[in-house]
Amino acid sequence: MTGRRRTTIPRTSRTLRSTVLSAAVWAACASLAAGCGLVSDVTGGSKDPITVMTWAPEKTQATNMPGMPAMARAYARWVNAHGGIGGRDLRVITCNDNNDTVGAARCARDAVEQNAVAVVGSYSQHARSFLGPLESAGIPYIGGYGVTDEEFASPLSYPVNGGQPALMAGNGRQLAAAGCDRTSLVRPDTVAGDQLPLLLDTGLSAGRNRASDVRAAEDATDYTEQARQALLRAGADPGGKGCVTAVLGDRTDTFFDSFRRTRDSYPKVRISTVLGSVDQTVIDRSGGKSGVYEGAYVTGWYPVATDRRWATMRKVISEQAFGDNRIDPADAGVQTTWIAYTVLKQVVESLGGGDVTAHTVRGALDGGLKVRTGGLTPTLSWRFEDMIAASGFPRLVNADVTFQVVRDGRLVAARRGLVDVSRTLEATPTG
Repeated sequence: MTGRRRTTIPRTSRTLRSTVLSAAVWAACASLAAGCGLVSDVTGGSKDPITVMTWAPEKTQATNMPGMPAMARAYARWVNAHGGIGGRDLRVITCNDNNDTVGAARCARDAVEQNAVAVVGSYSQHARSFLGPLESAGIPYIGGYGVTDEEFASPLSYPVNGGQPALMAGNGRQLAAAGCDRTSLVRPDTVAGDQLPLLLDTGLSAGRNRASDVRAAEDATDYTEQARQALLRAGADPGGKGCVTAVLGDRTDTFFDSFRRTRDSYPKVRISTVLGSVDQTVIDRSGGKSGVYEGAYVTGWYPVATDRRWATMRKVISEQAFGDNRIDPADAGVQTTWIAYTVLKQVVESLGGGDVTAHTVRGALDGGLKVRTGGLTPTLSWRFEDMIAASGFPRLVNADVTFQVVRDGRLVAARRGLVDVSRTLEATPTG
């Protein structure tokens, strides 16, 4: 039998080549403007560690979510300090998507190259760029922030909340219940922002109201003109109740600063937003009960940050990330990452010590695994029969939101319990 001649490389050459390649990889990683991060936190378990990735934009001119990768790192340190997951250590790789398509695609390719079994608890506005590489490699996307429609359509996406669709439909429901008969929506002039008016209007329809759409640049430093437009449209009738809701991510506080300086002619107009665009830290920074947010209506996915159901997350932050000001337990991104890693832990444990791969993780999720989050969400499951019949959002399994309000400078529950907006979403027309 004939065959190709095999060339044997001396051991010393192989070792030298391996060392050089390893150094080159780390040098390349350090030189990237986006920065790829690695948390080993390996305690020497008997099996190979489980590798996952978490990404989010950091240090950009638009929305930033540094708390999400920071929470992922803290979670890895915590589980590894307590024996890992199913006896295996957790290795978390982090990536900065830089809020652009190139960065999002690069993060996805890094996940593939690092043999990640899942991307967990992440944020990106560029799903069209990152989902392709993940789908080609069969890597599941667990607990995205839900800022894009594609996260609720890809068969490899496993959302833990209702994303922007649930928040906006819920915000409309909250404003309708509050009696707002004229509403202005200030939102990003982006592809992701184009869906928001339709969703808000579906929720507002309970009050026979539609919002005026005010578009704004998501990276502006002043929103005086948009504030003027929003106030004019919402406050034109002094006999009614006008409301302005702003959903601009990091720039929401910038908008309401412009709003505060412009609202004198319309003092009765109430304001509103969603969690992720504002949190308790922002409210405190703006002046608390004497600030612009006092009395604001706020729609969120989860219980208020002071709820006892967040106690374990708070303990982990205290133990593993004390002093890390990127991790705010009241931040919706941090909370989403916590819940996503709760899902991952239960998935791995369900495999009973068997192989943990992207394929087996997907198999557990598709097979009807029921994930309990201690009441932070309803029980999560991603079987076909668990999905809500919302046109355009076929992967959506959790449409619960919470109604909150700023009272005496504190973000508190406006009503007890979770509000299911699945029927509102099912009534949303495609547009």
